[in-house]
Amino acid sequence: MTARKRYWLMKSEPDAFSIDDLQRVGTEPWNGVRNYQARNFMRDGMKVDDGVLFYHSNAKVPGIAGVARVASAAYPDATQFDPKSHYHDPKATPEQPRWFLVDVAFERKLKRTIPLEEIKQHADRLGEGFPLTSRGSRLSVFPVTAAQWKLLLALE
Repeated sequence: MTARKRYWLMKSEPDAFSIDDLQRVGTEPWNGVRNYQARNFMRDGMKVDDGVLFYHSNAKVPGIAGVARVASAAYPDATQFDPKSHYHDPKATPEQPRWFLVDVAFERKLKRTIPLEEIKQHADRLGEGFPLTSRGSRLSVFPVTAAQWKLLLALE
């Protein structure tokens, strides 16, 4: 029996790494996540071929810009060991890594970015506690139910 496919939303600032960048490179390590809950989602929850909504945050029009998929199992984020990296963690060692990542592969750009303001109009249908419509939620990686996935992509 195969495991049920899961869905995720992953945020990136388009000035740092956009859906266009992912389309250009094809597959990219999702490095630099330094939030334990987001790390745990990648390390413990994500499986190869899970769906990813690629969200542009801190943009002129924040919103869902594309679809990707998880392309690898979780593995240690090498930037934690590099003293020259902005993401260096002096407490992490190769023997005891603290931060993990997955590779993400491009699937497609949406016909249009689904703006956050439009997503908020569907807060009731997305459910209480959905991170994009909840105040104070700043998670960069979080699970999306199959129903939420379907609803959000139907807005395209």
